[in-house]
Amino acid sequence: MGRAPMGARQGSIHHRNPYGVFTGGFFYIHFLLTYHCMDPILALKAIIMGIVEGLTEFLPISSTGHLILAGSLLDFVGPKVKVFEIAIQTGALLAVIWEYRARIADISGGLFRERRSQRFVLNIIVAFIPAAALGLMFASVINEKLFTPVPVAIAFIVGGFLILWIERANRLGLHKVRVESVDDMSIVDALKVGCAQAFALIPGTSRSGASIIGGMYFGLSRKAATEFSFFLAIPTLFGATIYSVYKARDLLSMSDVPMFALGGFAAFVSGFFCVRWLLRYISTHDFTFFAYYRIVFGLFVLLSAHYDWVVWSE
Repeated sequence: MGRAPMGARQGSIHHRNPYGVFTGGFFYIHFLLTYHCMDPILALKAIIMGIVEGLTEFLPISSTGHLILAGSLLDFVGPKVKVFEIAIQTGALLAVIWEYRARIADISGGLFRERRSQRFVLNIIVAFIPAAALGLMFASVINEKLFTPVPVAIAFIVGGFLILWIERANRLGLHKVRVESVDDMSIVDALKVGCAQAFALIPGTSRSGASIIGGMYFGLSRKAATEFSFFLAIPTLFGATIYSVYKARDLLSMSDVPMFALGGFAAFVSGFFCVRWLLRYISTHDFTFFAYYRIVFGLFVLLSAHYDWVVWSE
């Protein structure tokens, strides 16, 4: 008997109790604060930043802009914090891995004998390449030239209007859904989504927003685009974390581990609930709300930079 389709086993994971993981994490936080004598204020800042990361990483609203805002309000800034903001993405990523652990195990188990699993992994690799290649070539230039309030705000606002346009086209039937499930995606579909994700190298664009909305534009269903974006986050965020930590290795020391661990765990917890909420949300809603939110937030970025409410660049 063949394996069930990838999506068929997904429902079973919601009946497994995830809260043992959370309990273990809270004991770990207590251990860090008690035995590593970590500054409680620094710990609180790390936790808040982690919560912001987990809540915004998988929504089409850009985690980058929100982390900059939170860091500025908390007076939590500097080169090391920039690395921290990228590294704690791993916590949010682990929430996706936990949520889809049954499917990931299913894919891994059939990788060397099932065409379906092989095609899925190949699609992820193909979709990962554009952002990885362009990131390696242009990351320093992008950070230097575009990591300023005006480009970030423009990316927020333009992204909001693009979402409104895509959603309107869907309502009018101008974009036909060709791909209902991630299992039905071709390599060409994956490459198109990967090229869309590459636009997220522009600060304020949103990795999840670019890949989800791009996927919908290229004919993926809302559910397929969202789930593929989740899976595509695995190599993308892991790669970004490893690259960032390696480049900043001279800035870091073992004393930074508790701060990174706290932020990562907070991102895991908030990311876990956010992923589950988003999957329920898209079953009955479109992304119009997030489009208006992006436009308003973009205008706020412009105003806050003009009136020096927030330190958006260093």
